[in-house]
Amino acid sequence: MTKEEARKVFLQKRLALSDDVYHPLNLQLYHLFFSQIDLSFVRCIHIFLSMTEKREPDTWSIIDRIRREFPHVRISVPKVVDDHLENFYFEGLHQLKKNRWGIWEPEQGVPTPTDKIDLVLVPLLAFDNIGHRVGYGKGYYDRFLKDCRATTPRIGVSFFEPLEKLTQVNEFDIRLTHCLTPTGIRKFDKT
Repeated sequence: MTKEEARKVFLQKRLALSDDVYHPLNLQLYHLFFSQIDLSFVRCIHIFLSMTEKREPDTWSIIDRIRREFPHVRISVPKVVDDHLENFYFEGLHQLKKNRWGIWEPEQGVPTPTDKIDLVLVPLLAFDNIGHRVGYGKGYYDRFLKDCRATTPRIGVSFFEPLEKLTQVNEFDIRLTHCLTPTGIRKFDKT
């Protein structure tokens, strides 16, 4: 399946999730995140701010628990500036405003140096068996992930299982190291 085909199919699949399906899937992701991801080595985690009204996996509950139970972990959130992401330490809801796409992002704050980020939660629409992902098509995360340390885990978050193979990937596509789904966490080979 091409990235463009996957983008259309999985956006529709996600938007079709009823509340009775959407909320339990988010609960499964939440529990698996905290049972499968070791936050003891993490000093700074980058987390996308999900658009729950568009049925993205809910990262807000993960952010809330990290803030309450893992005081050693700083949270960094993205802001779209021109053709790239700038990251800021998350201070609270008062810092946020919706951008032109309806995505919450910081209006102000302390910038997060990319080399200080120890783990990245990556938004996606679909992914394949070797860690290629389909986002919304603007390349913001690929440019950001390219600048992260090579050892930084890049964990996608999806309600759906992987596609066998995505076609039309290119040298600018940065692969995930892992993907969290309601059935578990997948690890991808580095090759």
